[in-house]
Amino acid sequence: MTRCRVPPMGAGRRGSEGFTLHELLVAVVVLGLLLAVAGITGHGFLARQRVEVAARELVSTIERERDLAIRHGRGRSLAVDGPGGLLEAAGVAGGRLEINHNLPLELRFTANGLLIDGGTVVVASAGTPLRRCLVMALPLGVLRLGRDEGGGGGVSANSCVRDERA
Repeated sequence: MTRCRVPPMGAGRRGSEGFTLHELLVAVVVLGLLLAVAGITGHGFLARQRVEVAARELVSTIERERDLAIRHGRGRSLAVDGPGGLLEAAGVAGGRLEINHNLPLELRFTANGLLIDGGTVVVASAGTPLRRCLVMALPLGVLRLGRDEGGGGGVSANSCVRDERA
C-alpha cells in the first residue's frame, strides 16, 4: 500500500498569502479598460436598439389600427401626436428619440383597411448614426420600413432605403 504525503502548510509558497500590490493594480487597470470598452460599445448598442424598437412599434401600432378597422367593418382614425396618438402609443413621445415626420394630424383607415392618408416618419437617436424610416403611401399603408439615407435633412420617402431583412 502506497501512502501519499501531504506537504506541510506553507511549504512551496511565498512568505505571504494573497496577491502583491502590483498584481492587484494590474488587475484593476485591466478591469477598468474592459469596462470602459464595454460602456462605449454598450451605449451605441442601446441607442440602436431604441431606434429599432421605436420603428417596429410604429409599424405595429398602424397595423393594429388597420386590423381594427377591418374587424369592425368601419373607418377608423389614429391621431399622430397627443395623448393616445401614434407616437405615444409607440412609446416614443417622451423618450430619447428624435422623431421627424410629414404625416397629417391623423391617419385615417377605411372599413376595408385602406389608408386614406400617408407620409414618412424618420426615427433617430443620439449615440448612433442609424436612422430608421417608415413610409406609408396610399392606399396600401406601410410600404417600406428601412434606413434613412437622407443624412439628417428633411423627411422624404425617396431617402428611405428598404432593408433586406425588414
